[in-house]
Amino acid sequence: MNDLFLPMTAEDLKRRNWDGIDILLITGDAYVDHPSFGTPIIGRVLESCGYKVGILAQIDWKDPEALKVMGRPRIGVGISSGNLDSMVNIYTAGRRLRREDAFSEGGMTGKRPPHALTVYAQLVKQAFPGIFVAIGGLEASLRRVAHYDYWQDKIRPSVLVDSKANILCFGMGERTMPEIFRRVEKNESLRGIPGTAMLLGKKDAEAFTPGDNYIELPSYERHLEDKDALMESTITVESQMNSLGGCGLFQRYGDRLLVVEPPAKPLEAHELDAMHALPFVKKVHPKYKLGVPAYETVKDSIMAVRGCPGGCAFCGLVVHQGRQVMSRSEESIINEVKEMTQQPFFKGTISDIGGAAGNIYGSTANPEICKKCHRSSCLFPKICPNYKCDGLRTLELLRKVRAIPKVKHVHINSGIRLDLALRQKELFREIVHHHVSGHLKVAPEHLNDEVLKYMRKNPSAEFYEIMRIFEEESKKCGKEQYLIPLFISNFPGCTQKHMQTVDDFLKAHNWSLQQVQDYIPLPMTMGAAMYYCGKTSDGTPIHVNRGLAERRPQIQVLKKRRQFNNDKRRKR
Repeated sequence: MNDLFLPMTAEDLKRRNWDGIDILLITGDAYVDHPSFGTPIIGRVLESCGYKVGILAQIDWKDPEALKVMGRPRIGVGISSGNLDSMVNIYTAGRRLRREDAFSEGGMTGKRPPHALTVYAQLVKQAFPGIFVAIGGLEASLRRVAHYDYWQDKIRPSVLVDSKANILCFGMGERTMPEIFRRVEKNESLRGIPGTAMLLGKKDAEAFTPGDNYIELPSYERHLEDKDALMESTITVESQMNSLGGCGLFQRYGDRLLVVEPPAKPLEAHELDAMHALPFVKKVHPKYKLGVPAYETVKDSIMAVRGCPGGCAFCGLVVHQGRQVMSRSEESIINEVKEMTQQPFFKGTISDIGGAAGNIYGSTANPEICKKCHRSSCLFPKICPNYKCDGLRTLELLRKVRAIPKVKHVHINSGIRLDLALRQKELFREIVHHHVSGHLKVAPEHLNDEVLKYMRKNPSAEFYEIMRIFEEESKKCGKEQYLIPLFISNFPGCTQKHMQTVDDFLKAHNWSLQQVQDYIPLPMTMGAAMYYCGKTSDGTPIHVNRGLAERRPQIQVLKKRRQFNNDKRRKR
C-alpha cells in the first residue's frame, strides 16, 4: 500500500508536479481507494498504463464549474454512477427514498442524482464542450440496451441515448477502458472494442453490416409498442453474455443504430493478481471525516473471485461480471492477508474471503466447451457437467490463511451457495467448525419450489438439508451458531399462497430474520422482464404484484419476523 490517493484537487496536482490530467474519472460514490470500489480500480489500472488520472467523487451535479478544479482533461472523461445503479442506491422497492447511502460519507443521502450517468455526462458536456466521454460501471452494464425502469415504470432506451456519451463500457472494464482511451489518444476508430456499445448516426447505421457475429434485438420503437419485445430481448441478451463466445448485438432507434460488441474476456488469475497488487491506499480519502459505511464492511475482507455461475433471475451480477468465475492465486490472497495484519485497524479477524459467494473459489471449466455455451446459469436447472468446484482449493486456502501469524479468525460473510455446499461436504464441515462468526448467511430466497423455479434456484429440499447438516456439525464442534437466511418477497409469480410457505416455516421454527428483501426488478435481468411482461420466458402467464398496496401483504410476512427479532434483542 501507499499513502498517495489519486488527485482530486489542484493542490493534489501540485504535490505530484503535474500541470494537468490526461483522464478525469467521475463517480457517484465517495472516494475510497480500495479494490472493492469500481472507479478506483479503473483509476489505478489507467495509472499503471502511464496516464495521469484524476478523480472527482460525488460532485455538485448542478454546477459545471465543480468539474474544473483540475482543468480540462487532455484525453477525456470516464463516468460511473458508483458501485450500484443510482436508482437502486436512492430508492427502495416501494419507490421511496432510502434513509442511508452506504457509499457516502457518514451514510448521508442526497449525494448523487437519480440516473446519475445521464446527469453527470450532460454536466461534463457543459463544463468541457466537445470532450470525449465514456460511461461505465454497473449502471451502464444494466442499461446498455433498451430496458424496463421500475422506478419510472416504463421502457427506457439505452443510457447512451439520454447521456449522449461517445461510448459505453459494460462489464468490469479493466481491459476495455485502457483500450478506449488509448484509441482516443491515437485518434483511432473505437469500433469493435469488446465490452463496449456505441450509438451510430444515420450514415454509419446505414453502412453497418452485421455479418454472422451480430444478432439483432427488437427495436426501441417495438419495445414501446409490444411488451413481449422486452422478453424477447432479454432472452437474446442472456444467451450472448458468454464472455468466451458471445456474439455482438444491435438495436434500432429510428434511423440510428445501437451496436453492442461481444463481452470482454474476463481477467485471468495472474491479471486479477496484478490488479490487486496495484498501489491502492486501501483507505477512505482523508477529506471524509465521518467515514464511509461501505468501506467498514470490506476493509478487513478479501475479494478472492470475480464472476458468478448462478445466473439467478433477480440478480444483475452476471449482467456485469459474467458467469465465468476467475480466482486469484493463493499467493496473491495470502500476501494481501499478511499486509492486512500489519494495519492499525486489524484486530485478528478476516471478516470474509469470497466474492459473489464464499464457496466458488477455485471454480474451473473447459473454456473450449464454454465458448459454445448459451445457458443463462452454470448451476440451474442442473449443474453443468463442465463446471467443477469441489471446494478443495477453498479448503486449502482457508487452512493456510488461518495459519498466518496474527490471524485469529477467518469468517465467510459473503455467504455460501447451497447448491454447491451440498457437493462440498468437507469444505462445508470446515466452514461450520472454523469459519462462522456466530451467524452464517445463506440465501434460499424462497421455500416454495414453484417460485424457486421462477427465480432459477434449486428446490427447497437443498436448504432443509443444509440446515440439518449445519445444526449437526455445530453440535459436534460445541458451538452455538445460527443460519441467517435471506428471503425475497413479491418476486414475479409469487402469490400470497406461495409466500405462506415461508411464513409457515418461520413460525414452525420460531425463526426471526435479520435481513429482508422486497423484490426490485433490476434492468436487463430476467426477473425484470417477467415483472414487466407478466409471463415467464416460455410464455406462461404469472401473477405479478404491482404497486405498494398489492406488495404490502408479502412484505409484512418478512417484516413481522424481523420485528420479532428486534423485540427479542430488546428483551435481552
